[in-house]
Amino acid sequence: MNEDIFDVLIYLFENYMDSDIDIIPDTDILQTELKAAGFNSGNISKAFEWLDILALHEEPTFKTAHNFRIFCAEECHKLDMECRNFILFLQSIDILDSVSRELVIDRVMAIENKHISIEELKWVTLIVLLSQPGEELAIAHMENIIYQEASALLN
Repeated sequence: MNEDIFDVLIYLFENYMDSDIDIIPDTDILQTELKAAGFNSGNISKAFEWLDILALHEEPTFKTAHNFRIFCAEECHKLDMECRNFILFLQSIDILDSVSRELVIDRVMAIENKHISIEELKWVTLIVLLSQPGEELAIAHMENIIYQEASALLN
């Protein structure tokens, strides 16, 4: 099967993160389920490591309401203009704040792919928001962005 870390993350989101399940199975059970679903061990391990690092994120002691973001060369290489503009757009409509924006960029840069598509960026953004307390409204808006676009493509 030709899949990558995004496929594993999306599978976990659709089956565990976006549901009302109170108890999420432990890592061993999840790994067994993911292997049975056809994912390879390397991508499963990378996805869990990616999520573990996301969970370790600590909230800064202060937030700045207005700041300016300049993308470095490595970020520009991985995130094309459409992706960079999308991140800034999400911040302008208050789906992302400066902290969550930086966390999205950090998690994108941690992925081994040379380039990140806009669809992959949307999923990373949603998963990052899910890891942050008190982001229910931003999560709902991000889900609408992802699923409305998908349904528009089907029509």
